[in-house]
Amino acid sequence: MLETLFNTATTRSRAAALLRWARAGQSKHFTVNDDALPSVATLVAQTTRSRYPNLKIPYHSRWRHFEVGGVDRRAWLNEMQPGASADAVTLIDLAVVSVLLDAGAGANWQYKEARTDQVLTRSEGLGVASFHAFCSGLFSSDASQPLRVDAVGLQRLSTMQIAAAFQVTDSNPLIGLDGRVNLLRRLGQALAEQPDVFGTTLPRVGNLYAFMTLDGKKSGQSAIQSITAHDLLALLLKTLSRIWPSGSVFDTQAIGDCWPHEALGKSNTEQGWIPFHKLSQWLTYSLLEPFEWCGIKVTGFDRLTGLPEYRNGGLLLDGGVLSLKNPEMEKVSHHPSEEFIVEWRALTVALLDELAPLVRMQLSLSAAQMPLACVLEGGTWAAGRELAQRLRGGLPPFPIDSDGTIF
Repeated sequence: MLETLFNTATTRSRAAALLRWARAGQSKHFTVNDDALPSVATLVAQTTRSRYPNLKIPYHSRWRHFEVGGVDRRAWLNEMQPGASADAVTLIDLAVVSVLLDAGAGANWQYKEARTDQVLTRSEGLGVASFHAFCSGLFSSDASQPLRVDAVGLQRLSTMQIAAAFQVTDSNPLIGLDGRVNLLRRLGQALAEQPDVFGTTLPRVGNLYAFMTLDGKKSGQSAIQSITAHDLLALLLKTLSRIWPSGSVFDTQAIGDCWPHEALGKSNTEQGWIPFHKLSQWLTYSLLEPFEWCGIKVTGFDRLTGLPEYRNGGLLLDGGVLSLKNPEMEKVSHHPSEEFIVEWRALTVALLDELAPLVRMQLSLSAAQMPLACVLEGGTWAAGRELAQRLRGGLPPFPIDSDGTIF
């Protein structure tokens, strides 16, 4: 029964139902202004052309943050492995640990990269800081093998080590430092507890590559050459759901980033809940390229949903597609479990699906040429950030009380 809460088809169908409900005027929180969709699509198309003039748009993923400032930091990994390119296990190790460190940094934190002298903030700063922490061997249990993330290395991490790697001081504070360390320790424990996926002698997160690409999984028989994005997401949900410190519980089972909404049904039934699994989907988007770079074809990108977070959701509010029925709601802090936030996130998922074809039409691109992962990158996230910067100095449309594993 609960399998439906770990399927993006459920996310889409229930988000669409809530959008129909809001359009019918039944929402207590939001008005949907469909007339504003074309202008928001124009803004996203213009943003996309500005960022990618040749319209060769990569996926929305953590790898874009490693490229900030026009620097190919992935090439630096290859420099550290003379005679060989970084393999899939190394690339996945890096992507996973970096995504898990990508909670909100706060407005007063920055990171100065020694090699380029770039001073970086927010997601880009966190991405580059985590890249260098990885390269230094911070997450490895063996100093002679720095480019790896293993169970022992993660479980012995200290807050002081992460603070030093991220240049945290009293005058350069990073929000949620202890929470980041605890999340990585929980990841280490999860790796050790699941040797069938992550390995027995040296459990590494990157070993999920072999699990996904070996026919028969455990058998080690002939390698397969194609996987689906949703199968990758399903594996992440199955193996890593235990690491999240926040999330919902239904009938004693931890279900993660899933929340009830009264318009869907009673909260004591599965039908009354909508799954988002935003961070797990962000992680999936960030693992597409490592698989492809290593010769594995990934299909079914668009079974993943648009990410229901405050940049995409903020774009819809700031662009006028959604408006608040009670303007006072933007002045108070909200928890992810509140129906107000659940509904906003659901409307974001459904409206991103409607926005995507409008953006493609303006750019004369097909869905195959510009899958949703590229619309987000082009795209909606950057346009949402640009509007937020213009209107509120980059802040979300309203305060959100989160530990960084939802937003």
